[in-house]
Amino acid sequence: MITSITRQSVIIKCNMQASVMLGNYEFYYAAGLFCRLRGITIEEEIMPEALREKILPELKGFAGDDKKEKYLVKMLMNYKVLEDYDEQMKELLHMGLQEEHLWQVNI
Repeated sequence: MITSITRQSVIIKCNMQASVMLGNYEFYYAAGLFCRLRGITIEEEIMPEALREKILPELKGFAGDDKKEKYLVKMLMNYKVLEDYDEQMKELLHMGLQEEHLWQVNI
């Protein structure tokens, strides 16, 4: 799996406000991005259900006005995490946490 494709997929979905997350790879990048936006500190080696539980209170309390951020929250709230986990998910979480080019797709 190419991590940049996962990043682009999440960003395109937020920009277009269309579609849903399709797997844990997208979930991990999106969760990292959400944590970056909200200033949430998170360990990068976290299992899927623990990650969801960690961010759930912040997702429920989200009150931002940015349409892209709202759609990111909507996707995260509606996603049902899978048990699957591998090292690329850790990498994608890190990418989201370190994102510098919010909402920009690199082709």
